[in-house]
Amino acid sequence: MRRDSIFYKLFQQYPPLLFQLLPSLPTNADGYRFDSVAVKEPKFEIDGVFLPSEPDGVVYFCEVQFQKDEQLYERVFAESFLYFYRNRDRFSDWQAVIIYPSSSTEQTKLRPYQDLLNSERVNRIYLNELGNIRDLPIWVALMVLTTLEESQAPDEARYLLRRTSTESSLSRAIIELVTTIMVYKFENLSQKEVEVMLGITLQETRVYREIKAEWMVKGREQEAASLILRQLTKRFGVVSVAMRSRISGLPLVVLEDLSEAILDFGSLDDLQVWLAEYEKR
Repeated sequence: MRRDSIFYKLFQQYPPLLFQLLPSLPTNADGYRFDSVAVKEPKFEIDGVFLPSEPDGVVYFCEVQFQKDEQLYERVFAESFLYFYRNRDRFSDWQAVIIYPSSSTEQTKLRPYQDLLNSERVNRIYLNELGNIRDLPIWVALMVLTTLEESQAPDEARYLLRRTSTESSLSRAIIELVTTIMVYKFENLSQKEVEVMLGITLQETRVYREIKAEWMVKGREQEAASLILRQLTKRFGVVSVAMRSRISGLPLVVLEDLSEAILDFGSLDDLQVWLAEYEKR
């Protein structure tokens, strides 16, 4: 399930959602915008940054982590400190918010960062500890919906759809997000089966058309990657599992470039060089 894109959409639609997770709200909570920023270092890109509207405000760095990463805090603090250093004249202070499905997803070795983690500057949010989904603010409830088991998710999704129709002025956006979550969670089901589950017609929602188009692109990517791997195997012999994984993870436009480039390769070393150059871009 692609939770990173779902959370990105949640924060784009309603930036104050971040502050509903924190113990105290900034006085200008409604004045923040959600963005992603690039730090001019190799592979340093911060996906979730909440930027204050007024000068000299507090910048919030946000990370959504649904898989264990034993170097998460190394990366988050390195990126955050570097960005804050290079923009020191724009902000008075910083905070970090790390969102986990549960504490079991957090990295194991915390000692080097214990002082920071225990401070008010870093907020660790465990979604399974926020309480009953039906008692939460609607935008927070959408976050929790992504974590529910398939046996529980349909009932709660239908409840949120009913609640949205009477509670929120952004009901259309929330319906789209509920639909997105459920289509990704039950991607093995047919359109009709998901419609029956939610009690809505997916053809009426933009998200179904977007996801259908995304799946078509994914299918083309898989087809292109398979063709390239067959060509490489035929020319150079066995391709390692690691190399197969790297190629299968490339977007379609890059696979198209690679399909032309391999005509000039003399060995798998040329492929290594080509991939290394691409990853530097």
